[in-house]
Amino acid sequence: MKQLDKRQITVAATGFTSLFSLIGIMFYGMPFFYDFWVKEFGWSRVTVTSGNAFGRVTVSLLGFFVGWLIDRYGPRKLILTGILFGGIAFMGLGKMGSIWQFYLFSFMAALGYITGGPLPNQVLTSRWFRESRGKAMGIAYLGVGVGGMLVPQIARKLNIDFGWHTAMLLLGVLMIIIPFPFAWSVKNTPGNIKDAATSIDTRDRSIKKVLRAPSFYLLAIGSFCSIAAVSGTSQHLKLFFSIDLKFSQEQSANIISLVLFSSIAGRLFMGWLADRIPKKYVMMLIYAIVAGAIPLLYLAPSHGTVYVFAILFGIGLGGDYMIIPLMTAELFGVNILGRVMGIILTTDVMADALSPVLVGALRDNSGSYVTAFATLIILAVIGTIAISFLPKNNNGIK
Repeated sequence: MKQLDKRQITVAATGFTSLFSLIGIMFYGMPFFYDFWVKEFGWSRVTVTSGNAFGRVTVSLLGFFVGWLIDRYGPRKLILTGILFGGIAFMGLGKMGSIWQFYLFSFMAALGYITGGPLPNQVLTSRWFRESRGKAMGIAYLGVGVGGMLVPQIARKLNIDFGWHTAMLLLGVLMIIIPFPFAWSVKNTPGNIKDAATSIDTRDRSIKKVLRAPSFYLLAIGSFCSIAAVSGTSQHLKLFFSIDLKFSQEQSANIISLVLFSSIAGRLFMGWLADRIPKKYVMMLIYAIVAGAIPLLYLAPSHGTVYVFAILFGIGLGGDYMIIPLMTAELFGVNILGRVMGIILTTDVMADALSPVLVGALRDNSGSYVTAFATLIILAVIGTIAISFLPKNNNGIK
């Protein structure tokens, strides 16, 4: 990127660290503890994934309202609030002893995600960057990859030294102290910066026009299906590896870390590519990679195949969440991006929440992941097809 203003660096750091915490640690770290909950509490796979579903589905109903708050008051206060909710929730899950506490803290975690995670950071980054928006979003989303790559190793070490209860407590503290100083010092809107979107993007958009546009629904369907495929896969990797395939805790942690390590390369490359070719084609490429990686899990007992899966799926995972706000801003502009992404994020959160539960139910009922993985592959293919009908440029509203 060209000569970043210091305030733009703070924006990128805020995105990196908050997504490091609220997705990297919380979203990708939580499944590391699922098998401990199954063994200690006797819960089923449906139960351990249902907390995420319960919280996400409930909180997703606030998506449009949160988007309106961001458009009206700016993303800074929402990010600060979300960081606190997320950290406290993770600490609470480490101390829980009953099912009602599990659902309470899962709800708090989801509230932290929607108020401090992707939505406000996507808007913040899109406001502060235009020409280099893909690279900037890629850097912000590196936090997801770095956090997700490190947390299995950190969680494994903390679990060995202190047990899983204390491990979650310490990770919750990290979730607060790492991003909070950056979010505290960030500004909601840019001043006179050459690469800032608000000084350039003057397109007049209304939410009513967006909701009448076919492009909006194609984008919503495509992202819903692909997020469902990604979430349903990633949330079950630890269970699949450690229980079904009998991999050791170390083997499972290493493979999951490789997935998230590969996602870093995916985010950087897809962000770079999105600044150079139509974002529609980048989105289709990402979704096709996800659809092509999941079938490799059928050959997972072969360790070589597992690592090929981890690399390919990680690359697709890296670009998946990042490309959605880039495509949305390209189609509909940044002036009402909070509200548009609030609606899109609501559908994506539903996919994020319900897909792992569906996969868990299919696995529990059949005794294997064969049907579940086939379902995820079909969803990824449908998502790719839906995106293929989007326009190539910023004419999402006719």
